[in-house]
Order: sequence, then C-alpha cells, then structure tokens
Amino acid sequence: MNPLQCYRGREVLAFLPQLASLRMQVFREYPYCYDGDAAYEARYLQVYANAPDSFFAIFAQSNEVLGATTAIPLLSESRALQLPFLAHGFDPATVFYFGESVLLPAYRRRGIGHAFFDAREAFARELKTQGYPLRWLAFASVDRAPDDARQPADYRDNTQFWRKRGFEPHARLKLEMSWREVGYDTESPHTLSVWLKPLL
Repeated sequence: MNPLQCYRGREVLAFLPQLASLRMQVFREYPYCYDGDAAYEARYLQVYANAPDSFFAIFAQSNEVLGATTAIPLLSESRALQLPFLAHGFDPATVFYFGESVLLPAYRRRGIGHAFFDAREAFARELKTQGYPLRWLAFASVDRAPDDARQPADYRDNTQFWRKRGFEPHARLKLEMSWREVGYDTESPHTLSVWLKPLL
C-alpha cells in the first residue's frame, strides 16, 4: 500500500504550516545546517502551491506530517534558478525539478525515500503524456567538504542511493543559494551540485 498522499498545486495549502515546520526541523541537520526562517519558508512553499503543476507527496499519520517531497516544472521556478541550467544548455521547459525530500529520523530507512522518488518520477511522466516537453529530472544537493567537522560520526550521504535511482551529478552545473547556518547571525552563500536523470 502506498503510504503517501499526493497533491497538486493549491490542493496542498492546508498543509503548508506543517511543511514549513518540517523543512526547518530536518534541514537543521547536517549537511544543510539551516537555521530556519519561517517567513522564508512561507514564501518558498507558496511558490510551489501557486504553480498549478507542482507536486507534493506527503507521509502523515494521525494528521501529523512526518515527511514530504516536492517537485515543480523548472519554468514555474524563479528565473534565478533557471539561469544556471540555461548557461549549460538546458531549456528550462524540458526540466522537472525536485525541490526536496524531508523525513523525520524515526521513519528513515523504511523505503519512504524510494516512494518519494517513485511518486515524483511518475508525476513527471504524467505531465509528459499531457504535452509537457520534459526530458530531464533534476535536483540539487549542497556541497560539503569530506572533513567538515560538523559531520556526525554515523552520517550516511545519499550518493549511492541517488546513483541507484539513475541520477548522476553534472560536472559543471551548480546552484548558488544563501541561508543562515546554525550558530551564525547572517546568511552565507552555499554551492549545490545538480544531479540529473533522463526522463524516459
């Protein structure tokens, strides 16, 4: 049985406060070390909710959101996010962008991460059958030094998981984003690598 409930665009509005809280909780962990900003979260999630062909899959129990994943046609994202793709020869109209997957620690390693990817990829294929010229699935992951002192001893990155899903990092395509890290007063820039997979 699929443990996820799937939503499109503004169907997700009722969940936005819980999604914002979940993002801030999960992204506070390494490797993002994000010191959450509720106002930013509201603006970020509203962009997805306002896009008619954005996608949300939510894992919840007893009306409590425990995990979620998002995706959106790149053309519905900001111009700033589109520009790095354009600079490396990708037409934004052909890219379906995976925003994030966030899941509370107690529910990890149970196959929910695979279900998140399955659901987003299935939705992208559905859009393609509706006439969207999609050719690529993409997401971005923050770059951290292997010897980063904040890395927990039991940390497991997702590189192997992503590669098993058919994604590979682009050699040069990077995103630059700024956020405030835990323990700091101001935002700082961060580099994220873009991972790509052909949409078949």
